[in-house]
Parts: sequence; C-alpha cells; structure tokens
Amino acid sequence: MRAMLLVNPKATTTNARTRDVLIRALGAAVELSVEETGYRGHAATLAATARAKGFDVVAVLGGDGTINETVNGLLNPVDGHDVHDIPPADDPSSGRPGLIVIPGGSANVFARSLGLPNDPVEATGAVLEALREGRRRTVGLGHALWEGESRYFTFCAGMGYDAEVVRAVEGLRGTGRKATPARYVNTALRHYLATDKRHAPMTLTGPGIPAADGVFMAIISNTSPWTYLGAKPVTPTPWASFETGLDLLGLRRMGPVQIAGLIRQILTESDAVPSGRHLVQLHDEAEFTLAADRPVAFQLDGDYLGERESVTFRSTPNALQVLV
Repeated sequence: MRAMLLVNPKATTTNARTRDVLIRALGAAVELSVEETGYRGHAATLAATARAKGFDVVAVLGGDGTINETVNGLLNPVDGHDVHDIPPADDPSSGRPGLIVIPGGSANVFARSLGLPNDPVEATGAVLEALREGRRRTVGLGHALWEGESRYFTFCAGMGYDAEVVRAVEGLRGTGRKATPARYVNTALRHYLATDKRHAPMTLTGPGIPAADGVFMAIISNTSPWTYLGAKPVTPTPWASFETGLDLLGLRRMGPVQIAGLIRQILTESDAVPSGRHLVQLHDEAEFTLAADRPVAFQLDGDYLGERESVTFRSTPNALQVLV
C-alpha cells in the first residue's frame, strides 16, 4: 500500500522527536512518502498530487486546518486550477485515496469525532490497527458555496458571532499566542460585549424549509460534538453525524439570559437538542442558504474565511473513506 504522509511542522501538540517516531511506525506498515506543508493551502496541493499519482492512502499529522485542506485536495484535485474552480464529482468517494488522521492540533475536533484518541501516539496505534484489519469508515462532508467559490468542511461551519470569535483568536495566534480553550472562552466573552446584539443580519432559506429571518449567529454541523473545551464536548446539534445531512442551530436573540441558557444546555445536556423560542434548528438537511443584509464573518472547520453576504450549505454523502 502506497501512502503519502502530510506533516504540518508547526502542529501545536507534536515535536520533532514525536514526529520521527510516528513516521517510523507508519513507514513500517506501508510504503510511505513524507511531505511537509510550508504555507497556507499547501496540504490541498499535496493531497491532490497524491490522488493524481495513484496513492492508496493520504495520512495527515496536523490540526483541523491541515485536515480541511487535505480533504479539499482529495475531493477537488488541482491540475492547473484552484481547488475551488472544479465542481464536485458525481460520486465523491470513487477513485480517491483513503484518509488517515493523526491529531496534532489544539482541538482536533474531526479526529475526536471519529473516535480517535487525542494523543498523536495513541491515535497512530489506532490507525495502524485499522490498517492491519482493513477497517474503513465512510463519512459525509459539508460543502459551502459562495460567490463562485466553494470549500468542503469536515465538522462545522459558522456565520456571525462564532466566526467573529474565530477571527479574533486567529489574530491572537498571529501574535504568537496559542489557541487554548481558555483563550477561546475569554475571547468569546470579551467579544460578546462588543458585538451587535440588536440588528440581526441573516435570513435562513432552503428547499422545503420555512424561511427564518432575524438570525444573529448560525452554527452548521456535519457531526457532533461541534467543538471541545479541553476534554469537554460542546454539543449545540447533538443529532448531527457523518451519516446524515447537515444540522443547524441559529440564534435570534443575543441577550445574556438567552446566551447563558444556551451555554448551559450545550455543555451539560449532550444528548438533548437545545430548546428555546429564540432558536432556529435544522436536522439532516441536504441544502440551505444563509443570506445577510451586510457582510458577516464566516468560518469553516475553525478557519476564518472573511466576511460574506450569502453562503449555501450542502451535504455531500459518502464523500471519504477514513481508516479508523
């Protein structure tokens, strides 16, 4: 079996010694080529190259951002074009390498949602066992489309307040600070005081979906949990899974009472759908659109992508084979 391992040398939870151990372990099980990512978007280019060259498996040692790039490279091969220029195939899983995920980031939501250990060494042991036993899991993905561009996501997308927090944390990371759970919480609290809580910009529409306006924030989930605060899962859409369509939780009020009640529910009632008249909720949907009367912050898999006025979200079933 030929495998390409994509290594993010800046992954926050690994060092050179750990990476060497993991590379040797994988190299003993497969015919391994190792590539380091060097810039934003590099993992997508490398994954597309692996697919074009007929590799059986692409492994990723990195965080959710590197995994997202890899997935987009596998689904949208680069051949003189940007990955966003190429429409999705009719059969998204056909002819594509399998995916191996080894967590190396700060949150590792996709890996943990697959049931992998959060420790990279333990996760490597789990995927080596999957290799020996030939275990593969088929997972669906989300697909976001806007202004002639598109991008797949593995576990979540967001528009509004949550994306504003992602943007603020990315700014802090740019100054050399780590994206710890405490930093996300503190940034979210500080940003809440400054965000517009009176003029909700977004409207939700979709085939067979009653229109809902006055939405401040929308979380779109392809699986659950949505994220983690350390070891604590955060579950705004507990019914979401890789085997169903997309779920959504939208907020129509941003008052302290509503926010406090929602936080309590998504942190303590992991199996129950949040309740409240101020919420907009969807489950197992194939497609819907969020349109805003002003540009709003937008993120995919924890990666801030700028401000958008309209984004369509689609479910892509059976998109990838993951060794797990």
